[in-house]
Amino acid sequence: MPRNKTVVLSLLTSALLVSSSLPVFGADKTKDEETIRNAATVLQAMVSSQDVPRGVLEKADCIMVLPSVKKFAVGIGGSGGRGPMSCRTGSNFKGKWSQPAMYSIGGASAGFQLGGTSTDYVLAIMTKGAVAKVLSGKVKVGSDVSAAAGPGASAGAGSIGGSDILTYSRTSGLFAGVSLNGASLSPDSDANQRLYDKSVSADDIVRTGSVTATSAGASFASLLNSKIPTHSD
Repeated sequence: MPRNKTVVLSLLTSALLVSSSLPVFGADKTKDEETIRNAATVLQAMVSSQDVPRGVLEKADCIMVLPSVKKFAVGIGGSGGRGPMSCRTGSNFKGKWSQPAMYSIGGASAGFQLGGTSTDYVLAIMTKGAVAKVLSGKVKVGSDVSAAAGPGASAGAGSIGGSDILTYSRTSGLFAGVSLNGASLSPDSDANQRLYDKSVSADDIVRTGSVTATSAGASFASLLNSKIPTHSD
């Protein structure tokens, strides 16, 4: 077989393998609720650990938890997953945590990876400008909003500020700062409609509060309100 045909065939095979590894999200409210419960488990582990400065979570205006994000690759890699985001209510983000809006994450990553892996991510959104952009629609981390790997528990208070979003991942049971530059974040409108039984924007969910809490969503917000009750400047 000519070399160019061999290359084309290899690329097509790789593309098929990658597409078959993409996470499939069923249009099912039960699965949406399960995702939120899984996110609450990740969040509980984070607030109970010594891996992340409490000041990061106390200063955050919104927190997004993306459990079990899938990473897949044959030559060129990518990632995909979804999870809930809750924001502090009130005009100055000083109130209680809101009911969660569902978000999805995606993004390409160069390089070779062996098979599919799964990672938990937590994003602390630290500025009101970043909140507005994330609520308005799809954003690209690193260009539309600045982001940095979150500092560890031993970091001083001065290490917390500076970026719109601080990002963490959990591997082998430990939370550590990770770069998500190049990834995209988008409101999951279909999941939000399933959860709240009406067409509703992420902004309406977390800022206006015009939704009725679901069981998993109420538990997620309650966890935030009990573990991170106050906002610090």
